[in-house]
Amino acid sequence: MNTTQDVTRRERTGAVQSGPHEQEFVLRPAVDISEDAHGITVMADMPGVSKDRLNVQVDQNQLLIEGSMAIDLPTGMEALYADVRATKYGATFQLSAELETDRIEANLVEGVLSVRIPRRAEFRPRRIEVQAG
Repeated sequence: MNTTQDVTRRERTGAVQSGPHEQEFVLRPAVDISEDAHGITVMADMPGVSKDRLNVQVDQNQLLIEGSMAIDLPTGMEALYADVRATKYGATFQLSAELETDRIEANLVEGVLSVRIPRRAEFRPRRIEVQAG
């Protein structure tokens, strides 16, 4: 299958220039991609991201996954140090034309995003019945 990952400058460096002197850090989620006869499944680890802070979209055979995690601190407290510098996730994937992007299904369960992209019917294997004569 020709499902290839589009590595952008943002994903290579981990930083995006968002203003004249600001840098916004974006984490690239750990992703597993599996394929079967009926399509592909993309699973991305996005801990701390809720459904309302998640953006999954497809545009011209590109799959975009974005999400932001909420780090809740108790009232009156502020973080002096944090191991996590970014609170946003982002990844982009180039999809093969044999995938049916109109029928994508996405589910988020316990911080793991699962995106199922079915293969177009004409690209799925099918069994041919042989007639005995």
